[in-house]
Amino acid sequence: MLKIENLNVRYDGAHALKGINIEVPRGSVVALIGANGAGKTSTLRSICGLVKNVSGKIIFEGQDITGLKAYDRVKLGIAMVPEGRRIFTNLTVFENLLMGAYTRTDKEKILEDIEKVYRLFPRLKERKSQKAVTLSGGEQQMLAVGRALMSSPKLLLLDEPSLGLAPNLVREMYRTFAEIHQNEGLTILLVEQNARMALELADYGYVLEVGHIVLEGPSQELAQNEGVKKAYIGG
Repeated sequence: MLKIENLNVRYDGAHALKGINIEVPRGSVVALIGANGAGKTSTLRSICGLVKNVSGKIIFEGQDITGLKAYDRVKLGIAMVPEGRRIFTNLTVFENLLMGAYTRTDKEKILEDIEKVYRLFPRLKERKSQKAVTLSGGEQQMLAVGRALMSSPKLLLLDEPSLGLAPNLVREMYRTFAEIHQNEGLTILLVEQNARMALELADYGYVLEVGHIVLEGPSQELAQNEGVKKAYIGG
């Protein structure tokens, strides 16, 4: 579904990505793990069109989308849950979900999909009329995920979804990701510092260090790799 070929990205004076190559097959969950500053977020922002690449290609469903604007990539079926959630705090939960569907015109299906989000995250339904600023951190993360799902994506990009959450909420969130993947067949590219959780969910993984892919393989193999365990998992 997604293929990144020799991608180079520079911004803020830094060479953030140095010729990386990544493939995300349709229906898979792929994890991109690495330390803070490795280039993980830069990769997702490049896929979304929020950061321009110096060279290389981004192919989505056989189409070269390297030069497309972010809005057009959303219309093609790419959605991202950004690091730090970035919800609209002055809007209600319901209004935030509607904002996620801004590229769509199928009003009846939009309302059906909002109900689907409420089934995934019952707490959002309980708080649908509340301003997003009043939600807890975990609830705001649920809202960020729900808002991304409202664009009816084919590819969901998750940027550090466990960041700032208590361990029980992280486990709950990852169970929901597994449910979405299994029930909807949604393709997921997951960026995480929590390598253990990411590799448990993923089929395949890449290790990114200082803008380079230094290791890749089936997630179970990466989880047992001594270097990965020492650097990112522990033990």
